[in-house]
Amino acid sequence: MFQKSLSDLDKVVAIGGGHGLGRVLSSLSFLGSRLTGIVTTTDNGGSTGRLRSSENCIAWGDVRNCINQLVTQPDIGSLLFEYRFKNEGELKNHNLGNLMLVALDNLCVRPLDAVNLIRNMLHIECQLVPMSEQPSDLIAVTPCGNDVHGEVSVDKMHEFPNQLTVHPNVAATFEAVQAIEKADLILLGPGSFLTSIMPPLLLKDIQKALRRSNAKVIYLGNLQQEIGPASKIPLQERLEWCEKKLGFPIISAVIEDIDKQSELTYPTYTHDLREDVNKHYHDRVKLKEAIESVVNHILTPTH
Repeated sequence: MFQKSLSDLDKVVAIGGGHGLGRVLSSLSFLGSRLTGIVTTTDNGGSTGRLRSSENCIAWGDVRNCINQLVTQPDIGSLLFEYRFKNEGELKNHNLGNLMLVALDNLCVRPLDAVNLIRNMLHIECQLVPMSEQPSDLIAVTPCGNDVHGEVSVDKMHEFPNQLTVHPNVAATFEAVQAIEKADLILLGPGSFLTSIMPPLLLKDIQKALRRSNAKVIYLGNLQQEIGPASKIPLQERLEWCEKKLGFPIISAVIEDIDKQSELTYPTYTHDLREDVNKHYHDRVKLKEAIESVVNHILTPTH
């Protein structure tokens, strides 16, 4: 029996927010241009939020974070891209990478053009695609029926929301839709369930692409319990809620850390995923090996 491996796949797509998505992309960067990250762009906090208010742009912070984690050979360009202003004044706490992306966005026809210019400058092969090229925000509805506007406020909710939407109802980036439709494998997470993983999945174009796709979908679990409303319900209920929002089942398998096992009805694979020193972070090599192992199970023909 021929056993499928990651290297055999023509297109792998990872969906999520900056920290978790960046870790996955850097783990699988050996795939080069066959790997696409679809990045959440609804953040409204920190430097990103200030730029969104003044420039009416998409949230660039998660894209920048992914780029930083994909730089394999740091140089003056990558150091500048990650530089954060510390002095008092209007630039305080702004990240230079965010400012560069906003400036390039203003000079380019499309936000994706700005991403590709930075990728080329920093010699990054992996494709990075914002979930949308139009500004949008998360809106949650509390169990009492109140609207909660913005990613920062959603993260501070005390209860899991009844509803979650992206407003305005923006179009997904064309390249994101194409990548999903052509994917052999799609990875969701790790990261904040409501504010990193769910926003791209709320876009109608991406939902249609997922329905048309023949890809297997693996959900990557977090190492720590989330701080925020997603912690109020078990992972099983979160995954069911996600599939209910989509209107069809998508989860083929779940990967969890060996020390953090949930009671799930989905096919679940446990692995040691933690860094040896900083146990709050996924180890890149262990994460790659775990994904490889699950790909062997779910993509290898049974006869």
